[in-house]
Amino acid sequence: MSSIVSAPGQALPAFFAKRGIHYGWVVAGVAFLTMLVTAGAVGAPGVLIGPLQKEFGWSAADISSAFAVRLVLFGLMGPFAAAFMNRFGVRRVASVALSLIAAGVLGSFVMTEIWQLFLLWGVVVGFGTGLTAMVLGATVATRWFSARRGLVIGLLTASTATGQLLFLPLLASLSENLGWRSALTLILGMLLLAAAVVLVLMRDRPSDIGLSPYGAAGPAQAAAAPTDFSTMMKSPIVALRDAARSRIFWVLFGTFFVCGASTNGLVQTHFVSLCGDFGILPVAAAGMLAIIGIFDFAGTVASGWLSDRFDSRKLLFWYYGLRGLSLIYLPFTSFNFYELSIFAVFYGLDWVATVPPTVKLAADRFGDRANLVFGWVFAGHQLGAAFAAWGGGFTRTFYASYLPAFFIAGVLCILAALAVLLVREDREPRMVAAPA
Repeated sequence: MSSIVSAPGQALPAFFAKRGIHYGWVVAGVAFLTMLVTAGAVGAPGVLIGPLQKEFGWSAADISSAFAVRLVLFGLMGPFAAAFMNRFGVRRVASVALSLIAAGVLGSFVMTEIWQLFLLWGVVVGFGTGLTAMVLGATVATRWFSARRGLVIGLLTASTATGQLLFLPLLASLSENLGWRSALTLILGMLLLAAAVVLVLMRDRPSDIGLSPYGAAGPAQAAAAPTDFSTMMKSPIVALRDAARSRIFWVLFGTFFVCGASTNGLVQTHFVSLCGDFGILPVAAAGMLAIIGIFDFAGTVASGWLSDRFDSRKLLFWYYGLRGLSLIYLPFTSFNFYELSIFAVFYGLDWVATVPPTVKLAADRFGDRANLVFGWVFAGHQLGAAFAAWGGGFTRTFYASYLPAFFIAGVLCILAALAVLLVREDREPRMVAAPA
């Protein structure tokens, strides 16, 4: 292990280095907490739809549209979030993101009109969550880890999906017993805690503290960052232009669109309300989502381990196929505890198990610009999520049922599983970062 550079602010890295702990694991832990807490804010709408309908009389379609705006911005910010991280550093970007989300949540306490929901949860929270999202995990994993990268991606991805689901039972209980504003108070407190941890422990690159990435044999190297705002803002567009020439990019983009449509856009947003249509109380429905979250954590971490050892394309084929079958199964159940538990287990194992092999394929193909390219792939994920969030509200408002949306999502997953088979080993040179 390289020696830690003696400089102000390096006391903590030196403390861990003396104990044989690579500081990359500390950074990964901070990213885990940040993504976990951010995910709680992303998942909150799952328990807000009903209370907002009751208090303000807004329709499910209108509320879902506002939350869909959040998901669109959540995704479209991804490539630019990667550029911001490359230019300003992970710590600054994560701190700003957490502050924006907190501002949006705080403003929700006094909103009274639907346009305010669009502004606060659609725009402010959308921008804030978009600055971190899964791009933060991909950036930390690719910068700080040469070995165990798939495992780290799996852990960080699991924090996002699991946070979205495990917070829900507590948020649902607070909302039902004390009102939806009390649930948002919990999220606000967690956001402030995460911001404090980021400021104290987060570091931007291994080279900042004289380290090489975990598992790397070579010396630490500082990557060049864009020196002006114009270059920084152009870098995601240039990365998209170059990546769009590759079939791998479009397969990853399209399958991740389906991934978003079949997870946080549909199930996370509408599952509690769907269960309510069958007489299941919000707390019980959120508890079922928590079960999904528990199995998701196991499935996603296992997926990271597997992606270090097996063909990512084959893994994605199985993940999308099994998820599709579970979603097709759901509309044909009686929504009793036994049948929902079967769904929760099989669906949970595949919730975001798709992320580690997707990130690995992007990193293998696109090299130093992998975080920028993955940002665009993740934009596809969130466009799919927005489509499903709106589509679920549409089918519930105009057809009095969420079930068609769930069935369609299952069919899309089967098609995504087949599309992955189109990916072949790309013989072209990997993309590398353009000179700053």
